[in-house]
Amino acid sequence: MEYYNKLIESVNIRFLRGFNYQVQKPFSVADHKEFDNMLILLHNGTVKFGEDQELLNEGEVLFLPGEKKTPLTIGGGNKHVDISMDKFQENKRKYLQSVSFKEIRNSEEDCISVVSFESKVFDVVNLFNSLDIPPFIIRFNDRIAILIEDIMKEVEQTSIGKERSLRALSEALVIEILRHILKNRLFVEELSTNVTYFKDPRLIELFKFIKTNLGGDLSNKVLAQVANVSEDYVGQYFKMLTGINPQDYIEYQRMEAAVDLLRTTKKSIRDIGKEVGYKDTAYFCRRFKMMYGVPAGKMRRRESLINV
Repeated sequence: MEYYNKLIESVNIRFLRGFNYQVQKPFSVADHKEFDNMLILLHNGTVKFGEDQELLNEGEVLFLPGEKKTPLTIGGGNKHVDISMDKFQENKRKYLQSVSFKEIRNSEEDCISVVSFESKVFDVVNLFNSLDIPPFIIRFNDRIAILIEDIMKEVEQTSIGKERSLRALSEALVIEILRHILKNRLFVEELSTNVTYFKDPRLIELFKFIKTNLGGDLSNKVLAQVANVSEDYVGQYFKMLTGINPQDYIEYQRMEAAVDLLRTTKKSIRDIGKEVGYKDTAYFCRRFKMMYGVPAGKMRRRESLINV
């Protein structure tokens, strides 16, 4: 347990956004995937997820770790619209209407609250991605539901201290999710397999070096020098601890950084590609589309599900 305390201490948690929605038209997205961790609290109506369309009960929370693809159905009745994630993103206002927390509490329509957050170990590694935790329902946990509601109330605040309060509530929320996982012995195999690599200080140094040098030389030769191992061994060493070879990990980090720049800046795609380590813009665009399924230019225009 002491190790998990140290792990939590190393996690940087950042509130991203939160919205309350009233469902305008029930829909199903077979290939739903968000880039950020997402929690959906069901107030009224129907939410289902996964290949078996597991049902979320009212008052329960669905946790969707970032980058995890899963079928998702929101809204009850028999007249669901089956759409792709791309089509949903282009027409999402047809399906979800943003409302206030007071409205959602008094509504008899299908309603959800959605909170999105970032959680990175040493501000480098996406925690839930690295643990390979799949989407799951958080049942019988009023504490997590109350924290989501408190966040939604705070989002609508105009008083001083709003950002700090949201940060504190988000940190409490992530701690409660981890407590829930450990208390209920969920994903035991995933945790025992994937949590161990955080214990190796050389690997943490590699993570930090990669993050701060995405635009530079990240060849195995350079990584070997950082980890103080041989060039022939560094790839095997990295994969042994993480399950992925270093160059694949580096490309993922570069693409994640590119997505963030597309969302938050007006830099050209060419400049963004160079900033994250791609000298050839055409190659960057091909790899980006291969990884995310959409061109980089379209990603810039595309908002996440919760940005309605």
